[in-house]
Amino acid sequence: MCGRFTQTHSAESLARTFQLADIPQQAPRYNIAPTQTVSAVIHSEGTTERSFKSFHWGLIPSWAKDTRIASKLINARSETVAEKPSFRSAFRRRRCLIVADGFYEWQAREAKKQPFYIQVENGEPFAFAGLWETWKDTTGESIESCTILTTEANETMQPLHARMPVILNPKDWDFWLDTSISEPEPLKSLLIPYQAEAMSAYPVSAKVNNPRYDRADCLERLEGERSAS
Repeated sequence: MCGRFTQTHSAESLARTFQLADIPQQAPRYNIAPTQTVSAVIHSEGTTERSFKSFHWGLIPSWAKDTRIASKLINARSETVAEKPSFRSAFRRRRCLIVADGFYEWQAREAKKQPFYIQVENGEPFAFAGLWETWKDTTGESIESCTILTTEANETMQPLHARMPVILNPKDWDFWLDTSISEPEPLKSLLIPYQAEAMSAYPVSAKVNNPRYDRADCLERLEGERSAS
């Protein structure tokens, strides 16, 4: 699964990476948690131009009676995403790139769960495969929300958890965002584990357990703690 992640790069760096004309200045995020606002990239309606969006993390399907379902839909299993009522419409029509530069996972141990920080390509920005929806309440007010897709763990992640977020290869970004593509099979072919040799993981302190704690020391390596293997 994916329950916490980071986005610490500058707006200028993200604009270059994702080929965006503009992206708002944002403070670094060291411990992004469910129900918070996250940064994403979509194709502008009717075009192949990439644009920046902010979403509530935790999908709220358009048919939901209220927003309480969001906390249960922070992740979507890639194996069943095309069939599940909560996700199938968004999978066909509303896909996004969720902007990140690392994420956390907890390794179960005898006395505790040890958090680890995982990076890709030496900490460069990357994209989780995401879906998004628009939900409206009875007054017409709307909330745009998202979920992160998951897949089976690769060799780097297996000592930590059986699942991992889907990290898309940059060459596949436009295909994933292309709203003219709605057939499940070509899309599902992208939802595979990222190459393990391009990822690294190291232990960090339990400060990240607190979703309200969002400081740079979340990323500090915890000395004296054994590795994930």
